Amino acid sequence: MRRFGLNTKKISGALAGALLVVLAMALPTRSMAQGTASIHGHITNAAGIAVNKGEVRLTTDRSSEPKDRKYTYKFPVDANGDYKGTGIAPGNYVVIFFQDEKSVDFNESVVLANGDDKLVNFDMTRPEYIAKMSPEDKKALEEYKKKNAEIVAGNAKIQNLNGLLLQARADNKAGDYDKAMTEMQQATTMKPDEAILWIAMGDAQLGSADAAAKAAKAAGTPPTDPAIAQKYTDAATSYKKAVDLNAASKKPVADVTGVANSQLGLIYAKQGNAKDAAEAYDIAAKALPASAGSYYYNEAVTLYKAQKMPEAAAAADKAIAADPKKADAYYIKVEALAPGITTVGGKYVTPPGLAEAANTYLDLAPTGPYAGEMKGLLTELGEKIQSGYKAPKK
Repeated sequence: MRRFGLNTKKISGALAGALLVVLAMALPTRSMAQGTASIHGHITNAAGIAVNKGEVRLTTDRSSEPKDRKYTYKFPVDANGDYKGTGIAPGNYVVIFFQDEKSVDFNESVVLANGDDKLVNFDMTRPEYIAKMSPEDKKALEEYKKKNAEIVAGNAKIQNLNGLLLQARADNKAGDYDKAMTEMQQATTMKPDEAILWIAMGDAQLGSADAAAKAAKAAGTPPTDPAIAQKYTDAATSYKKAVDLNAASKKPVADVTGVANSQLGLIYAKQGNAKDAAEAYDIAAKALPASAGSYYYNEAVTLYKAQKMPEAAAAADKAIAADPKKADAYYIKVEALAPGITTVGGKYVTPPGLAEAANTYLDLAPTGPYAGEMKGLLTELGEKIQSGYKAPKK
């Protein structure tokens, strides 16, 4: 019966081999179980400013010299000082920030597990980092901080001044001149060397002077009231300050020269100082050629009111040359030349240019406020009306 006996040794070995095969099939491979992690963060330098270039590198090599290490992952830093890296195998990494191929800062041990998205910042304002800086770098950092603090303070001051300036302009427009003067007093005290602030101050003072003059006229107060005269003088002083500061600056601004002088011309005209008014308007026109027509016209009106007829006619010619479409300049020219009309043998003799100016006015402003006057004058003088003027229907 031996031949039917079982060899238990062989059977147990075969069963064990089969069992190992089954177990091997049931267990997942290492590659199937392996996941990935992510990392992100922000880079700030020792001055507290975001670093906008560089690279964050990861390595598990802690035994090699930094220059010999192999970096498994490298992630760029963006313009905002941020970085982000994905697809990282779990592990314990040294995370290093590089800039211009130099190691700048590091984190010795960052453990990343499967599925992690870990925040790792580099904040070089920390005392430990600054303590390791060289004396030269520390000195440079302190100088930078001092300069930056001055810049920040300067920017805050400018922002404050801009706020006062905008508010003063709004108050001037609203007719609240006292409030505008208070605001510009603050501004010019903070920065007395800024020309544009003195223009805004002058505008507030001039507005106040005009309002006082209007109220005085309504109340029957003499126009030579000393308090009102002083207001105009104060405004002129502010505009002069703006002119002087602008002229002394490294880069004078044409707008400041033009606007300040045009306002000075206006004040001088109100004060009856035609000579200085004309000079101020001349300067304004040369500084701002685009507005020369208006400035020369104001000059012509001022001289006309001062009964300086030849000068008024000359100023009107300058206004016409600067802006040939300005109808009122032709009217002032006619009015300035009119006193020169004479008679010979019972016939009128008109000064050169008068008839042409009257006709041009009619061409430009056929329904203008002086159209009837110009037509009547030409008719009375026996001059031909060469324009297309037609009298308005009654």
